[in-house]
Amino acid sequence: MELRVFLLSLGFVNSTGDASLFIYQKSGSTLYLLVYVDDIIVTGSSSIELSNLISTLAARFSLKDLGCLNYFLGVEVIPSAIPSATGLFLSQRKYITDLLHKSGMADTKPASIPLSASAQLLKDSGDLLPCPTEYLALVGSLQYLSLTRPDIAFSTIKLAQFMQHPRMTH
Repeated sequence: MELRVFLLSLGFVNSTGDASLFIYQKSGSTLYLLVYVDDIIVTGSSSIELSNLISTLAARFSLKDLGCLNYFLGVEVIPSAIPSATGLFLSQRKYITDLLHKSGMADTKPASIPLSASAQLLKDSGDLLPCPTEYLALVGSLQYLSLTRPDIAFSTIKLAQFMQHPRMTH
């Protein structure tokens, strides 16, 4: 709460779309500040304004500047490898690998299509899972993963339909 009040006093505006996003606009430059628990990402159109903001925050709060963003909330941030291009590539390779190991599926054969559109998953077929919590956590992880992997969105939505009573076939 203290950070929010401080940012507002600096002229930042809290985004209406996301309470953790703050936006600052002045003299043609824009700064964005995103807060997640005790992690902060700052970016903007002016490197001078960014440096000033980081200095201002460091004068008020204890912080550690980690430099350019490389990894945040399970997402690896990679600058474009093409010299003439600007932008970032978002990858969740480590998140996927960790998820495969956690779910015991690291050694399974990969599939080019996660789930066929014609696959028939029925709510009453197969035995109930002995520990549905693992299924719920896995589907939640897949939902998060689908933000950078839209190719798994259909399969994930299909699996989410069975959250109330997941079965072995799901």
